[in-house]
Amino acid sequence: MPIDDLWYLSKRGPDKKRLPSKRHGRGKRWRVRYTDAAGEPREKLFERKVDADAFDLECRSGVAAEVKATRETDRLTFAEYAQRWRESRESGWATETRRRIPQNLRKHLLPVFGEKSIRSINLTDVLAWLGRLLDDGTPKSSVSLYFGLFKTIMNAAVIDKVIPDNPCNGVKLAQILRGLSRAPKWVPTNEQVLRLAEVVPRRYRAAIWLGAGEGLRLGEVLGMEAGPRCADFDNGDLHVVQQMRHSPEHFGGFYLSTPKSGSAGTVDLDAVVAEELAAHLSEVGPVEFELPDITTGERQTRRVAILFTSARGKLLTDTYWSELWADWREAAGWPKEGTFHSLRHFFATTLMSNGVEPQEVQKALRHANLRITLETYVHWLPKKDRPRGLIGDLLRKEGNQRRGAPTGQDRS
Repeated sequence: MPIDDLWYLSKRGPDKKRLPSKRHGRGKRWRVRYTDAAGEPREKLFERKVDADAFDLECRSGVAAEVKATRETDRLTFAEYAQRWRESRESGWATETRRRIPQNLRKHLLPVFGEKSIRSINLTDVLAWLGRLLDDGTPKSSVSLYFGLFKTIMNAAVIDKVIPDNPCNGVKLAQILRGLSRAPKWVPTNEQVLRLAEVVPRRYRAAIWLGAGEGLRLGEVLGMEAGPRCADFDNGDLHVVQQMRHSPEHFGGFYLSTPKSGSAGTVDLDAVVAEELAAHLSEVGPVEFELPDITTGERQTRRVAILFTSARGKLLTDTYWSELWADWREAAGWPKEGTFHSLRHFFATTLMSNGVEPQEVQKALRHANLRITLETYVHWLPKKDRPRGLIGDLLRKEGNQRRGAPTGQDRS
């Protein structure tokens, strides 16, 4: 917490001497800046530096009344607040409620959130907890009950100004209880992805790798063109800036538009995907077309070297691709639920289950917000359960060491 001398400027003159400020000689000279109990930046003025130093020390140590409440709130655990919340309300509860709420707290909320600082609990923590409940086969009615209790307590914490907002507000419980409506119906394994890449003809193999290794959607893959506009090999970047669309009514056929939901962006070009793209350019090559391009918001027509075309060098419609895909899926032994989008799910779940932060997965998928990523792939968040018996093992180890150490009588 800095202490400012208001009578002098921070910079010095050419002679290295301090320059007086406009306030020089007027008013209190010393200013202490600190954060108050509500988390707001404040300042306090003093005539003597010794008084400013003393107040600054009290603020930094948490002794000053102005900051003390903030320090206590920062250390407040969910268990401590939940206890206060229960004690302040249980006098008005029915007998059954008095039995049920403490039991649900003890069995289902405190083991997960009890030791955490209540201010540190975020949306990711809540979704991960709900995902574990569903994975463990907890009945949906029970999940709703536990979540409702947790949300009520966190709402009270917002009202009491213990936390700034409620992380539960970002959860759509109805979607969670439907098994997360965005959640993939089926995700291929590593072996199944490799098997698909083996049965797909050479001219489409790089498309499979763009789906599995970069998480691209089908339209984004079919819109890929040769050159650094899309694949910048020198800098290791993949620019997802367009997708192929087909609309005889509006553009007379094929045209290029921005990716879904404005999810254009630049992602890392995976080294293996880069190898597959280079091989495709060398062995198959692009085909040039005159295409309408509306990615800038205005229609223009330009020559585009498209990477993936039919064996006759024609652009691919969704119908034609579906026919090809059905044959490849059967040859690879995939179920009917296996679509090209399953490769995007494979990409996302592989990142998530290998400990990549959800925010980074969101960037790689180019989702509009983190909630979409978490609601879709929360089941693949790595489990971070507290080790069983950790405290007892540590204390027993320390006790054994103490018993093994020589006592004062042994040394005499």
